[in-house]
Amino acid sequence: MRTPTRRTVLGAALAAAGTGLLAACSADPMKGMDHRGAAPTTPGGFVAPGGPEVAAAEARRTPGPERKVALTATETTLDLGGRTVRSWAYGDRLPGQEVRATVGETLAVSLANHLPQPTSLHWHGLALRNDMDGVPGVTQAAVKAGASFDHRFALAHPGTYWFHPHSGVQQDRGLYAPLIVEDPKEPLRYDKEWVVVLDDWLDGVDGSTPDAVLAELARGMGGMDHSAMDHSAMGHDRSGMPGMAGAGTPSGAAGPSRMLMGARSALLGGDAGDVGHPFHLVNGRLATAPETFTAKPGDRVRIRLINAGGDTAYRVALGGHELTVTHTDGFPVEQATTQALLLGMGERYDVLVTVKDGVFPLTALAEGKNATALALLRTGGGAAPDASVRPAELDGRLLGAAQLKADPGVRLPAKAPDRTVPLELTGGMAKADWAFNGRRYDPAQRYPVAAGERVRLEFRNSTSMWHPVHLHGHTFALAGDGPRKDTAIVLPGATLAVDFDADNPGLWMVHCHNVYHAETGMMTVLGYQA
Repeated sequence: MRTPTRRTVLGAALAAAGTGLLAACSADPMKGMDHRGAAPTTPGGFVAPGGPEVAAAEARRTPGPERKVALTATETTLDLGGRTVRSWAYGDRLPGQEVRATVGETLAVSLANHLPQPTSLHWHGLALRNDMDGVPGVTQAAVKAGASFDHRFALAHPGTYWFHPHSGVQQDRGLYAPLIVEDPKEPLRYDKEWVVVLDDWLDGVDGSTPDAVLAELARGMGGMDHSAMDHSAMGHDRSGMPGMAGAGTPSGAAGPSRMLMGARSALLGGDAGDVGHPFHLVNGRLATAPETFTAKPGDRVRIRLINAGGDTAYRVALGGHELTVTHTDGFPVEQATTQALLLGMGERYDVLVTVKDGVFPLTALAEGKNATALALLRTGGGAAPDASVRPAELDGRLLGAAQLKADPGVRLPAKAPDRTVPLELTGGMAKADWAFNGRRYDPAQRYPVAAGERVRLEFRNSTSMWHPVHLHGHTFALAGDGPRKDTAIVLPGATLAVDFDADNPGLWMVHCHNVYHAETGMMTVLGYQA
């Protein structure tokens, strides 16, 4: 039997506190990047998001009973565990109240926008109808301040998903929550289930906002005086020092500089990130006031891990335990044991663990940034570990997606690709000119695919930084019977080829899930030909 926690209430209504992208940057690097409120353009030669092909694909999903959810995006005060901040969120909690439904149901979500900016709602990882995907300027218009929008779509596949805006850098505030789609024929057996959401946080800390950080990063580093910067301290955890998470030119009235230099990680191929978030959270809590999960010794626990961060990869371990990986990005894999996992932004992993007797740290190391987020597992007596605890498992055996195999039941049938779409990851932090194939995001540009094709996306990273690339509306397969995923890390200098079947018509985003890279240009669109 699975025991629901306070985060696993079926059909809970959500009140959403939202945040929107302020028009903070008018510098040339951001020219043409404002897609916050635009209505989608008519896609000449391409399937329209609301076209008959999309409706037909939705009908084939055989929509079932309705699961209603109410969301309100609003400004609110959030308690991170002894530190309060003003931010935007879904309701008055962080993360937002999870949505839990069953595969085959129709999810009916009403989003009320009480923010001062337009917003949107993207369902990360779901193969859903195109006009519900929540991308302003591509699949629908943004939801204006004071307005509402009703999402309605069938849930075709079980798994661990999440939702967030696709409007500017709103995701790097508090606008995110888990979506768990349960399988009535669930083959796994476990006693408890926990949802663990990881996040890097800066909104409302010493006046910082994601919009001001985006504006600072968009100016690039070309005009900075690097001689005045303290590189020796870069990348170290200065979360207890207000305004000292980064270095460089201050952001002005919107808070201190958050530009990060010197964050290095061998796992990520060098440069680990651009932004010095002052806090790192597990389920909205600081490491000094962690959430505590309780169980009995010997319980078998399913942990659903979600990285909702804006600029941070997390290396995760549970002190004193091994993890058995069962799913990645919602799809089952051949089970494999590990001591640690690395999650890029947008990635999800499900693991099983048989818990021991005592108090143990569930630690998420902000990879390359020398800071940690923390939750606790308590199955018995004993003192809780210190907030700075670093379990040995973090430096132990680590599995990545490349070492996993898809469960035979979800493997793509062997087939040569009908079409290859080359997507070179280009640009850099110096000029903030992140792009695909040297071209910054333009919603009018579409890479064509045709329904029924096996499509290969060939990501070639010619930048000096890692990127978690995300495909909307589909899952792809890594090479060699690799796992089914929708988000995957591409290391600097590496090429990652992934395949998917073009079975969900419409216009679909491909982008880096570093929200600051995406908003300075590393996004594009795949379009199904009409």
